[in-house]
Amino acid sequence: MRIPTFPDLLRARRTVRAHLPPTPLRPAPALGPGVFVKHENVQPTGAFKVRGGLNLMAGLDTEARRRGVVGYSTGNHAQSLAHAAALFDVPCAIVMPIAPNPLKAAAVRALGAELVEAGGTFDQAREHAVELARERGMRLVSAADEPEIIAGVATAYLELFEQRPDLDVVIVPVGSGSGAAAACLVAAALAPDCEVIAVQTSASPAAHDSWRAGELVARPNRTAVEGLATGSGFALPQRVLRARLNDFRLVDDAAIRHAQWVMLRDAQTLAEGAGAAPLAAYLAEPERFAGRSVALVCTGANASEAEIRAAVGAG
Repeated sequence: MRIPTFPDLLRARRTVRAHLPPTPLRPAPALGPGVFVKHENVQPTGAFKVRGGLNLMAGLDTEARRRGVVGYSTGNHAQSLAHAAALFDVPCAIVMPIAPNPLKAAAVRALGAELVEAGGTFDQAREHAVELARERGMRLVSAADEPEIIAGVATAYLELFEQRPDLDVVIVPVGSGSGAAAACLVAAALAPDCEVIAVQTSASPAAHDSWRAGELVARPNRTAVEGLATGSGFALPQRVLRARLNDFRLVDDAAIRHAQWVMLRDAQTLAEGAGAAPLAAYLAEPERFAGRSVALVCTGANASEAEIRAAVGAG
């Protein structure tokens, strides 16, 4: 797996812009002085992942499109692939853990993809997807170990630094790590003085611990925050993060639920747990960011009714 180059990112921007307008970067002084929110929650699938799916699917050759793709996801990557597969007329099967978020599952089916429920966790769903792809002769699409996906996701950060080139800090949530890796690649090229900080939940710290250890590790995957629920590190994002990430913080699920409520109350923004994790990291260390311009990447809005009720209760 090769690390995407800056020309790869620029090519991805041309692909993505043919299908998606830029998302807004808005000041959010109610969240903190100098805070801005990058609103990937307004994407047609409700999350940033749609960028990666579009870029990957656009690059498939005729034979790969005929055979179709298999993905695995807790929801947002699933919708990304289903959305792009419908656009490019590619057969698509998605493996999700049993009893997935009903909002995300319904969206996958509405987009025309086959939904397969298997395993109780993200990692068990991944194992089933590997076998399903082998049986059917379809292309397995990793959640993050795909240069085309990282390049597609990087288009969000090309927009971000065009919208606000003088940012001091960008805080990005991490499940598989594609978003944080993309942020690092773009910041290195366009804003080398900008600090990129990743954040994950302490209930599922595999990506964080992989970065700290300098090698891929597996960890218990106990979080209720679907977008951060991975039990092992991913090789390609970790290669980028080890070389270029400035810091990696952990917050707990309760802090994320509180941040969801604060996003809703103070920024009029519906964020799923992963999308609120950057705010949780900001609120945990406000003195660290004093006097600095900070972008919080709200990666998605696909919160279930139960999740929204829990977040409001946390307020």
